[in-house]
Amino acid sequence: MEATSARVQVPPSSIAAPRPARRARGMAPLEPVSPRARWMLGVGFFVLFVAVWAVATLGGFVSPTFLASPVTMVKEAWLLFTEYGFIKDIGMTVWRVLGGFILAAVIAVPLGIAMGAYKPVEAFLEPFVSFCRYLPASAFIPLLILWAGIGETQKLLVIFIGSVFQIILMVAVTVGGARKDLVEAAYTLGADSRGIVRRVLIPGAAPGIAETLRLVLGWAWTYVIVAELIGSSSGIGHMITDSQALLNTGQIIFGIIVIGVIGLVSDFVFKAVNRRLFGWASL
Repeated sequence: MEATSARVQVPPSSIAAPRPARRARGMAPLEPVSPRARWMLGVGFFVLFVAVWAVATLGGFVSPTFLASPVTMVKEAWLLFTEYGFIKDIGMTVWRVLGGFILAAVIAVPLGIAMGAYKPVEAFLEPFVSFCRYLPASAFIPLLILWAGIGETQKLLVIFIGSVFQIILMVAVTVGGARKDLVEAAYTLGADSRGIVRRVLIPGAAPGIAETLRLVLGWAWTYVIVAELIGSSSGIGHMITDSQALLNTGQIIFGIIVIGVIGLVSDFVFKAVNRRLFGWASL
């Protein structure tokens, strides 16, 4: 007698599908956070920082000679605005940053576009630009004082030198990274070399160029303070130098905080403008 084996037919619907891996609550790699959570976390770090600062100074762990307390800093800030005309110093520093940065951007962006679009121009300029990019702007201050004196021109040139070569190279890299298929498609549709640059390369690189300018603007703030530390009679850097001579750490800390606040505001403004002008870049 032959033994027959019964086969059990299992319907496909009864087969359990593999469950997706459960994500851990809280933090996960590359997991975005809501705008409200981002704002709360950002503010929370500042609160924690000030709390640690207050405990270290008001608790007597650090001498007031080396680090003023938050309370002392607020009192010195009030004196700066009411008795020493600190608002004028802030205005002068902002003017110097914007003047030197805009001058650098006006010259550097077209050169960067030319380097990124045309390889002969890149071969001609890149070695010199790369060489100058590593030169610290502060090293030029003695020469600039000899050439332009200690007036506003010298300070604008320090910011210009510190920014222009960075912008040129970063813009060139952004423009040179354009998609080749878009360039070939434009040639197929009858575009010439100027049309490629004007209608393909520049629009495609515009969000990256704007981001480059936002980053370099932050570096410009470091250059202006260096320029104001030497041979200056106004500005935030000048105030910090005078406060250092008097061992007034409260005013020094407040000057540093003002620089950070202005830089943070300018960064937010840049981001908002970039989102408004290039909203399609994030799609």
